Amino acid sequence: GTGSGFGALLLERLSADYGKKSKLSFSIYPSPQVSTSVVEPYNTVLSTHAFLEHTDVAVIMDNEAIYDLCMERLDVRRPFYTNLNQVVAQVISSLTASLRFDGLLNVDMTEFQTNLVPYPRLHFMLSSYAPLISNSKATHEQLKIKDITISAFQPTNMMVKCDPREGKYMACCLMYRGDVVPKETGAGIAIVRQKKMVQFVDWSPCAFKCGINSEPPVRPPGTCFASNLKRALCMISNSTAVGSVFTRLDRKFDLMYAKRAFVHWFVGEGLEEGEMTESREDLAALEKDYSEAGAETIHPEGE
Repeated sequence: GTGSGFGALLLERLSADYGKKSKLSFSIYPSPQVSTSVVEPYNTVLSTHAFLEHTDVAVIMDNEAIYDLCMERLDVRRPFYTNLNQVVAQVISSLTASLRFDGLLNVDMTEFQTNLVPYPRLHFMLSSYAPLISNSKATHEQLKIKDITISAFQPTNMMVKCDPREGKYMACCLMYRGDVVPKETGAGIAIVRQKKMVQFVDWSPCAFKCGINSEPPVRPPGTCFASNLKRALCMISNSTAVGSVFTRLDRKFDLMYAKRAFVHWFVGEGLEEGEMTESREDLAALEKDYSEAGAETIHPEGE
C-alpha cells in the first residue's frame, strides 16, 4: 500500500492512544520520473495530510534518488527493492543507535524533535548517509571525519530528489557512528561552513546538532556496502528546499483532479470528495509555510 489508507488510520489511532510519544515516520514519496502507480499524487496528498496531523518528524525519501545512489555509489548495476531497503535501513539504524548503544553524545528521539522542528507543521526532513561506497571503492577513498561530513551535504547524496541549495536549512542533525572525536566533527562542520555548502535561514544561524555513538556501522551479510568501515554519518535536516517536493506533487495532483480522473475509486471506498480538496488546500498552506520560513527577516527601520 501507499500509506494513505491503512497507514494514515494507524497513525491516527497511535496519535490518539499515545499522544505524548514522539512519532517518527519514514515515507517513500513519488519520484520525478519513476512512478509505480497512476494514482500516486492522490495517495501522497492524502498521506501528507495525515502526516501533518499525526507525526512529529517525517523523513521523506524517494525511490529514484535511492536508485541513483545504488548505481553510482554502490556499483549496483540493476538495483532491486532489496538494495533500496538496505540503504533506508542504514539511515533508520543510525537514528535508533542511541537507543541501543552508549556514546559520547547521544541524541534520543525527543531531542530530534526539539532540535529539528522550529514550527509544528514544518517537520518534513531530508536525509543523507555517508560513506555510501562499495567494497571496490573503499580501499582507495579517504574516509576521514571531514570527508564524510562534506559528503553528507552534497546534493547527490540526498535520499529524495531535491536540491538543498535551492532553499535554506533551518536545522541540521548529524549522527556520527564509530571512531569519532568531537573535536574533529567540529572541524568537519567548520569546513562545510567555510565552503558555503550550507546556507541557514537568518533566524537560525547556528543550527547544528551532533550525536556521537561509539558503535561502528555493521555491514549486513549479502549487502553491497563496504565492509569494515570505521565510521559513518547520517544527516537529517530540515530545509525549506523540501517545498519543491510538495510543489511537484501538487502539480501532478491538480492535472488529474481537474478532470476528476480516478476519483470514483476513492469515493467508492468511502472517501468523501471534500477530503481530497481539504488535503490539497492543506498542502498548499504547507508550501506557503516553507516559503515564508525561508524568506529574509525584514527588520523595522532604526533597529
